[in-house]
Amino acid sequence: MAPVTTETGPKQARSRVTRRHLLEAAVSCLAEQGWAGSTVAVVAERAGVSRGAAQHHFRTREELFTAAVEYMAEVRSTALLDLFPRGAAAARADVVGALIDLYTGPMFRAALQLWVAASHEEQLRPRVAELEARVGRETHRMAVELLGADESVPGVRETVQGLLDMARGLGLANVLTDDTARRARVVAQWARILDSELG
Repeated sequence: MAPVTTETGPKQARSRVTRRHLLEAAVSCLAEQGWAGSTVAVVAERAGVSRGAAQHHFRTREELFTAAVEYMAEVRSTALLDLFPRGAAAARADVVGALIDLYTGPMFRAALQLWVAASHEEQLRPRVAELEARVGRETHRMAVELLGADESVPGVRETVQGLLDMARGLGLANVLTDDTARRARVVAQWARILDSELG
């Protein structure tokens, strides 16, 4: 009897590629067109797949867009950690600048659109709130690691959280206008504050 062969390997690989294209297209749509202009059909067309293929991977619109923002947050986090390999010396201003950069660009714009939509749409709110809490915890953990912060010291946890809250505010300021010059001055000042606070 001849051995049975399957297409499982190649099919799974194609499925992963299709899923990644859908997630990337969803982030682009959200960032460029907002929640109202971002539908599963629009994302599928941008990703170059059928609507049926999109719905095979994501049953609902809410599932697609929350998964997309989560995926891009993971991609950005990995890229950030790759900039500062464990054990390598890094200037604190470079770390602060890289953390603040997490809150600019298409991923942040997409997340912002999702937050606004969740404030109005009951079925989306719990999913986005849970996603935001999870991404927030991971970003804080990563910031502590990259800054070499010791959270057992009183006030250090709040200092790191203040940096991330400020980074989100700078990201909001950058949505309407290019805030690069002011952001550079803020990064330099926060690096000095952190040098003083964290030692």
